[in-house]
Amino acid sequence: MQLIKYIFFISLSLVVFVTNSLISAKERTAKPVLHGKHWVAITGKPLAVSAGAMTFTRGGNAVDAACSMLAATATMWDTLGWGGETQALIYNPKTGEVKGINALGVAPTGATAEFFKKKDMVYPPEFGPLAAVTPGTPGGLMVMLAEYGKLSLAEVLAPAIEMAEGYPIEQSQADNMERQRKIISQWPDSKRILLPHWQESSSKRAAPHAGENFQQLDLLVTLNKLVEAEKLALAAGKTRKEAIMAAYDRFYRGDIAEELVRSTQAAGGLITLEDLDKWQVYIEDPVKTNYRGIDVYKLTHWVQGPVMLQALNILENADLKSMGYNSVKYIHTLYQAMNYAFADRDFYYGDPYFPPVEPIEGLLSKEYALKRYQSIDKSKNNLDARPGDPYGFQKGKNPFLKLLKQWTPIPPKTGALGEEGFQQASHFLNQNPMSHDEAFVAGTTSIQTADAEGWVVSITPSGGWIPPFIAGNTGIGLSQRMQSFVLNPALNPYNVLRPGQRPRATLTPGMALKDGKPYLSFAVQGGDSQDQNLLQFFLNMVEFDMNVQQAAEAANITSYQMQSSFGDHQSQPGRLIVRKDVPKWVRAKLETMGYKVETRARTSGPITAIYFDQINKTFWGAASDFGEDYGLAW
Repeated sequence: MQLIKYIFFISLSLVVFVTNSLISAKERTAKPVLHGKHWVAITGKPLAVSAGAMTFTRGGNAVDAACSMLAATATMWDTLGWGGETQALIYNPKTGEVKGINALGVAPTGATAEFFKKKDMVYPPEFGPLAAVTPGTPGGLMVMLAEYGKLSLAEVLAPAIEMAEGYPIEQSQADNMERQRKIISQWPDSKRILLPHWQESSSKRAAPHAGENFQQLDLLVTLNKLVEAEKLALAAGKTRKEAIMAAYDRFYRGDIAEELVRSTQAAGGLITLEDLDKWQVYIEDPVKTNYRGIDVYKLTHWVQGPVMLQALNILENADLKSMGYNSVKYIHTLYQAMNYAFADRDFYYGDPYFPPVEPIEGLLSKEYALKRYQSIDKSKNNLDARPGDPYGFQKGKNPFLKLLKQWTPIPPKTGALGEEGFQQASHFLNQNPMSHDEAFVAGTTSIQTADAEGWVVSITPSGGWIPPFIAGNTGIGLSQRMQSFVLNPALNPYNVLRPGQRPRATLTPGMALKDGKPYLSFAVQGGDSQDQNLLQFFLNMVEFDMNVQQAAEAANITSYQMQSSFGDHQSQPGRLIVRKDVPKWVRAKLETMGYKVETRARTSGPITAIYFDQINKTFWGAASDFGEDYGLAW
């Protein structure tokens, strides 16, 4: 009897110990929660956060601050440049609505599948003037500011202008420039600006040194031209909004546009003045789903955002909480749901402003999600997860049933499906293409702002990252988003390259409302891993009761079974990344189920987020410990 009592006591003690260990592990975070009641600003670099804080102290709202941070991050080359693209969700407290900002560039005149096939490419190149779609970030910033901000363009751009005059560059970006010096040196203006020590015979380093006062005088002139256009318009009696749009016109139709086009075409690029003139920013309605009483918003299918909504719809049919956080059953169910959602992305997502019309209603149908959930094999990984047919859950008939049947999870490495006669250029017009892993998480940054008035902004700007092609004396580094198109309709008939069309991008800000009020604003960088990270972040809070900082730092999984949106566009079925502290027996069981399990020290992704405490009317901000993301609140 005493032995039984002793065994019971030891067993109970072990249960208590394990339970307390799990609780304490959940409570500990590398960074503290940010608390504020007036405003909060979070982004990828501390200096850019300071730009947002200064803008708030000038009397700006969350939109003004977000635009100032966007300008600062582009000036810092924080995995984006001024010629990249901007995607945003904005909650307007005056209307109670969430609106989307579509400032993604389009393929220029002459950019066709046949053009790149004749250059022996399976996909457009990763870098250089031929990788560029039309610049979107300047237009997106100015439209957001004109429509929803309070301050002038001059006030919002002030921190970025000061930085262009010279700022102490951080080591990570300076070293990134040095790593990419071979590619950068191909383009004279990129080399001149980003490799200032190239001619110094005594120095082996061409890029700036950490802490060096990094100057971008060409960009400074361009930004001052925008401010000058606004000033002249105001002096002529124009309204605040009209004056900001006068600066917009100077960028897309004036002397800045002329130099951008001249220099890009001189280097072999395709962008024309007509391309810039016709391009526009769309203010649009996002898509949403309801998960256990919470309305979750994403930009629609010109980005991958609906993937998260599709996965939530599938997972709503499961009791995730009872499975246990990062248990074998939970990881398997999560992985399968993501694979089905991403397979649909890989075949059906594209530019909604170009035909054919994507079946987004069917893709987001709860009934379609239930069918997908019921097809999950609970005993093993499905290496052949394929797109479904959502047309059975909306009006219309699938126009691409033949292509759907031919679709394969692993796209070709050389040549296109069903075609012969051309081989993929081994270097994509470069000497140093990204590896599959580099391409899969190829980055952006993210921006979160909110204020006491109720404005909330979530942005994932990107494009024009290091190594960029800088367009002449504009100082503008152009986007590399063309590579996200496909050239063969057998891969995705909705995302085949055509002039004027937007490529289906990975960029995906998120927002959630509960009882009609802001609940979460969240985003992350990382290419095809973005909605994987954000899905798990959301579930960490809703299903596993973590606070916003815990959820941002928690152990995620990453699937590589979907097709990469960059580089070689390859898929690696069954490949699974888990954090190294996932128990060995969990990893071993997953391997018996057909997974190729790898471990990483960090798997959360650089998540930035704001939780809205509606009881106390305060903000809880989070910036994960994955990278240099940083926030301030007041």
